[in-house]
Amino acid sequence: MKKNTIVMLGGFIIAGAIVFLLMAATPGSSGVELTMKELLATQEQHKDDFVTVEGLLIEDSIKWDANKIELKFDVQDNDGNVMHVIHNGTQPDNFSEGVITILQGAPTKKNTFVAETVKTRCPSKYEGKDIKDYDPETHKDKLNKTTKEK
Repeated sequence: MKKNTIVMLGGFIIAGAIVFLLMAATPGSSGVELTMKELLATQEQHKDDFVTVEGLLIEDSIKWDANKIELKFDVQDNDGNVMHVIHNGTQPDNFSEGVITILQGAPTKKNTFVAETVKTRCPSKYEGKDIKDYDPETHKDKLNKTTKEK
């Protein structure tokens, strides 16, 4: 075989391997984002999908098994729908009542979700005030004071 043919064949193999690895390493990019109500209604259709769903944590339902490194808990939505979650991994730091959990994984049996990742949103105490209470004049006065001090 000619030297150029061997180099081109090797280049195609390397490029193909890179494309395969990129596709295999990003399952979340091909996933589906659903509300809990939608997921529970169409759970059978999404059992083979990588799904992102969120819900409010029910603190009384948290069960941690340190030997198995398994976390089980329930989440609910605003309509009162409840879903059981199983996660093989540690629990997030601010895992407490009323925290919004963002789950990524797959639904299994009825009303049960196996989460590959569990994330939480910051509690509302860290969020800014509502925009309707915003006073631009107060903000402008504070900005002018700090600018003059410098």
